[in-house]
Amino acid sequence: MRTPDTEQRPRPGAAILRTALRRNIGAMVAGTVLMGLYQAAETAFPIALGLIVEHTMRDRSLGSLGVSIGALAVIITTVSLSWRFGMRVLQKANTTEAHRWRVRVAACGLQPVARDVDLKSGEILTIATEDADQTADIIEVVPLLVSSLVAVVVAAVALSLADFRLGMLVIVGTVAILSVLAVMSQRIGAGTQEQQARVARAGAKVADLIIGLRPLHGFGGNHAAFGAYRAVSTDAKRQAITVARVNGRYAGTALALNAVLAAAVSLTAGWLAFEGRITIGELVMSVGLAQFIMEPLKMFSEMPKYVMIARASAERMALVLSAPPVTTPGAGRPEPGGRLEVDGVRHGTLRGATFSVAAGELVAVAAYQPRAAADLASVLAVNVAPDAYGGAVRVGGREIADLSVEAVREHLLVNPYDAEIFAGTLRTNIDPSGTGRTIAEAVEASLLTDVVALHREGLDHPVRDRGANLSGGQRQRLSLARALAADSEVLVLHNPTTAVDAVTEQLIARNIAKLRRGRTTLVLTSSPALLDAADRVLVLDGGVITAEDTHRSLLAADETYCLAVAR
Repeated sequence: MRTPDTEQRPRPGAAILRTALRRNIGAMVAGTVLMGLYQAAETAFPIALGLIVEHTMRDRSLGSLGVSIGALAVIITTVSLSWRFGMRVLQKANTTEAHRWRVRVAACGLQPVARDVDLKSGEILTIATEDADQTADIIEVVPLLVSSLVAVVVAAVALSLADFRLGMLVIVGTVAILSVLAVMSQRIGAGTQEQQARVARAGAKVADLIIGLRPLHGFGGNHAAFGAYRAVSTDAKRQAITVARVNGRYAGTALALNAVLAAAVSLTAGWLAFEGRITIGELVMSVGLAQFIMEPLKMFSEMPKYVMIARASAERMALVLSAPPVTTPGAGRPEPGGRLEVDGVRHGTLRGATFSVAAGELVAVAAYQPRAAADLASVLAVNVAPDAYGGAVRVGGREIADLSVEAVREHLLVNPYDAEIFAGTLRTNIDPSGTGRTIAEAVEASLLTDVVALHREGLDHPVRDRGANLSGGQRQRLSLARALAADSEVLVLHNPTTAVDAVTEQLIARNIAKLRRGRTTLVLTSSPALLDAADRVLVLDGGVITAEDTHRSLLAADETYCLAVAR
């Protein structure tokens, strides 16, 4: 049970951004210095041109021309090198930070104890990719913001030295531009957050569609599913268009305001030169700065937009990172032996199911309602938090709620009927950790030997994502081989042979009984072959255990059982 003291408070996006900034402070300082030097050198170029014109008109010597060319060469070299190394430092820090957040989000999604977050896997995937990248952009945004400010300040000071009114015009104009754009950026942030949420929902929908494509085709539901995805995708498209329009208005407004300011500075400088209040060299400098200042102003004006986008992405990451676990596992370990007990479990269609499997016993559960078998498998797999169902499940005499996640996974393995197949090889699917010692026995017991023998690479035969290059029966046998190779103390198999023929099913049932001899095994199935191979059969009907005997005794004495399992 979670208590108010143990629940985590939501972690706002601002805290994530502060964390990103704090651990990259060194790279940001170096990047800020280099980018500030770049902007200062860029600003120095029109200033140098103005000074060159001023001195050339007074002193027309080759020496002055050589010094001027040398000064311009130094400025251009500084601009080139400072930009190159400054962006290298910042982009490396940005990429590294994005990687850190991707790993953090992925780790939360892959934790054995699920988090209490109302997001689908496709949405979490979007958060772990796009949102992580956009959050890390804050590493570049701040130094670029500071360096653009340096350029504006240097330009304002240089213009003030020529005439105080020119400097004040730049300062007042910059403040006015940023004030207008700051208001517009608020709408961009809100719209972007909603767009990211809708795109994530579309991603989740298409992920579900791909997973269920085969059964959808089977019962003709693919067109309805495609229609549902089209609706979600269209919704995301409309929001993206809305955000694009806002971004377009923002960019257009920023460009127009910057152009107005540059024109105002140029015209004012021309008027002052006409009045004789500034020199020709100062006029050249002022016009050059007016043209140059548009770049840092453009960059400066775009920064609020990127800050709002980073904030919106950080808020979405906080949905995952700050979500509390659905349950708090214990720290105990089960007693040796492998006894499994289900005591009055009430969940879904289960209405107080009670039974036990002795250590080393092979027991089959024949569920008359398939949903009941699925609910029982979910409870045993700890996909349902112990405090979310009634009754108790014990492994080795200890309740699952009192055991650590590691202990549960080490002693109890539940292999679902729809277990995932991963891109890789047959070997990596059977033994993902690379430490298995019973791979050969598992391959033989699951009758995967024909698949291995069929390919020259054997167990190293490549497998595509979700086992796309394998048949349904081959995928199921590969999943069974992985479960058997784990050699766990307690193994629960849920419909492990539904995609294989009757002869293969009979052989697999005998092989499971032989390989798992002395190990606790529970099979949820309606297969006559597996039921016959079990030491005992439990009948699960109406959410409770209604009968218990061997398969053959139940066939002889229970007509309902005979009708339910006989093929």
